[in-house]
Amino acid sequence: MTSSLFLHLTWATLERRPMIGAPVAEFLERFLPAEARRHGAQVIALGVVSDHVHLLLRVPGRFDIPRLMQGLKGASARVANRDGVGVVGLRWARGYDARSVGPRRLSAVASYIREQARRHPDRVPRGSTY
Repeated sequence: MTSSLFLHLTWATLERRPMIGAPVAEFLERFLPAEARRHGAQVIALGVVSDHVHLLLRVPGRFDIPRLMQGLKGASARVANRDGVGVVGLRWARGYDARSVGPRRLSAVASYIREQARRHPDRVPRGSTY
């Protein structure tokens, strides 16, 4: 029998600076799901605003969350900065929030994550249609 866990992950830019403009948001929308898959996780919902990111993931029952976060945060900043994505360098604050989500709450949490631009209209990445 295989089991799955559902995780709501959140992390912010360094000092909550608005480092995520439209090019960085578009990069993250491509990069984060690919990096999650590389670690064996599946993205259910993704929300990006100028100073933080939300992800809802399905992960196997036995899973190395710190290693995944190192890939999501560390690799995304490294690749974005190496490739010159965006005007300002991308730097993440230390730490992250990881919360388990029960199957009955999946729909509500996914909606919450997808609604980040509506919840934070002042933080929509500039130039973004997101």
